[in-house]
Amino acid sequence: MKPLVSIIMGSTSDFPVMKGAAEILNTFEIPFEINALSAHRTPGEVEAFSKSAYDNGIRVIIAGAGMAAHLAGVIASMTTLPVIGVPIKASLDGLDALLAMVQMPPGIPVATVAIDGSRNAGILAVQILAAGDPGLQQKLVSFKTELKEKIVKANQELSTAKYKYRVK
Repeated sequence: MKPLVSIIMGSTSDFPVMKGAAEILNTFEIPFEINALSAHRTPGEVEAFSKSAYDNGIRVIIAGAGMAAHLAGVIASMTTLPVIGVPIKASLDGLDALLAMVQMPPGIPVATVAIDGSRNAGILAVQILAAGDPGLQQKLVSFKTELKEKIVKANQELSTAKYKYRVK
């Protein structure tokens, strides 16, 4: 089994956030790898990874980092693969990381999810892969149906809460 998705984080301290992407990929039975690479502390390794990812079978990269958060952009500058950035709340409530990811120059896109939004990064990676995989597409349809059913059920439960001044 070879990984199709690579989850990269700037530091192992980012794993508590980034594990959400791993959980989603695991749920959808998509092979993935997880590594820590730093755009600032291990730039040579980031370059080697980025330039070889496609040839190694990777089809989507999820890159999470906090603070200056250059990791996703640096990777995107060296690969043609889709890169999904996950800004991590490390300082300034994660706004610094968010802005670093969404303010990429023309020609170097980084799809960016919410601060600490690695689960959505995982789902987006699945959606990218499912564009060419009918079986995976059907799993996504089921997943989205389950999301809807959870909300419908929660709303039904909420409707039973009784309050003297509740109008609806």
